[in-house]
Amino acid sequence: MKHISLLGATGSIGMQTLEVIRLHPDKFSLHALAFGQNVDKALPIIQEFQPDIIVVQSPQTKKELERLISHKRILTGSEGMIEASTDPDVDILVNAVMGSIGLRSTLQAIEAGKTIAIANKETLVTAGHLVMEAARKHNVSLLPVDSEHSAIHQALNGEMHHHIDQLMITASGGSFRDKTRDQLADVTVEDALNHPNWSMGAKITVDSASMMNKGLEVIEAHWLFGVPYEKIHVILHRESVIHSMVEYVDGNVIAQLGTPDMKVPIQYALTYPGRFELPTTKRLQLEEIATLNFEKMDFARFPCLRMAFEAGREGGSMPTVLNAANEEAVQLFLQGKITFLQIEDFIEDALSNHNRIEQPDLETILHIDQVTRQQIKSYIN
Repeated sequence: MKHISLLGATGSIGMQTLEVIRLHPDKFSLHALAFGQNVDKALPIIQEFQPDIIVVQSPQTKKELERLISHKRILTGSEGMIEASTDPDVDILVNAVMGSIGLRSTLQAIEAGKTIAIANKETLVTAGHLVMEAARKHNVSLLPVDSEHSAIHQALNGEMHHHIDQLMITASGGSFRDKTRDQLADVTVEDALNHPNWSMGAKITVDSASMMNKGLEVIEAHWLFGVPYEKIHVILHRESVIHSMVEYVDGNVIAQLGTPDMKVPIQYALTYPGRFELPTTKRLQLEEIATLNFEKMDFARFPCLRMAFEAGREGGSMPTVLNAANEEAVQLFLQGKITFLQIEDFIEDALSNHNRIEQPDLETILHIDQVTRQQIKSYIN
C-alpha cells in the first residue's frame, strides 16, 4: 500500500489521479489532499477517500468547509501544503497544482525523502537547478507524469545516458494548429479551450494553443534528463499517439505509443518500476489509425516555443520570468482582458526587461516570480 499526498486534487490531473487510486484500492490510499477554493468539487472527494489531511487555500475556505464536515486536520496555504507533503505517513507526493505554488512543498518533500510524481511543469521550469540538486542530495526519485516526459522516461529504461543523441518531444499543435498568424487575431477563449486531442484544464489548454506548454516541457526535459537544449527537438504530431521519442548515437529511435489518456502516465508514475492493469483506458489500435503525421516545428508561427528555448538556454532567472509572465498573461486572456496574441507580447516584454541572475536561490526566485506577475498585471492598466 502506497500512501499518497495529492496537491491540486480538484484539477484535471488531480481528478484523473483519483480515478487511478479508485481503480486500485488495495494498492493506493489518499492520505492527504490539497485544493484551492472549490469546496463543492472537493467535498465528494473528501467523503469518498477520507484523507487524514486536508489543505485549502485560505482561512475563508477552511471556515466554509468546516461548516460542512468535521475533520481534525484542515490546514491552509503554503504551510499546510508543506505539512501535507512531508507527513511521515506519505510515500508519494503527486504535485498536480498549476503554477509555481507547488515549489516549496516539492522541495520540502524531497528533503523529507518522499518520492515525487511531478505533474507540475512550473516547479522545474522555475527552479530546476534547486530541485534537481536537492533530489540528488537526498537520493529522491522524480517520476514524470506529463505524457511526453513519461514517454522519454520509459524509452530511457535500461539505456546508458551517454548514448543519447537527442530527445524528440511531440506536440499536437493545440487548438489553433491549422490557423495562420493573421487568423489568430480574433480567436476567443472558447476557441482556445477546444483542444482536438486531450481533455485538460483551462490554463494548460491555452498553453497548448500558444505552444508555451511545449516550451515548458522542453525546459522540464532538460532538467529531468540532463540533456542540453541543442539535443532536444519538438515535432508536430497531430494524432498524439507517439508521446515522445529518444534517438541514440547508433541511429536507433525508441518511441512510446499509446492513446491520449493521462491516466496511463499517472498510473505508471505511481507504480514505477512495476505496472498495473488499467482497464478504463482505450487500447491502441494502429490499424484503425492507419497513418501518423509529423511536421517540422515553425518557430515563427509559435513564438512562445522560441522564447522558451531562448530562456532555457540563457538559464538563471530567465525561465522564472518566462513562467510567471505566461501564467499571468494566460489568466488575463481567460478573463477576457487581453487578446490571445497579447499573451506572447507580454511574455516577450517581461523577458526583455529582466536583468538575468545566474544562480538564484529560492527566495530570489520567489521574489522575481512576484515582481514579474505584478509587471504583467500593470500592463492592462
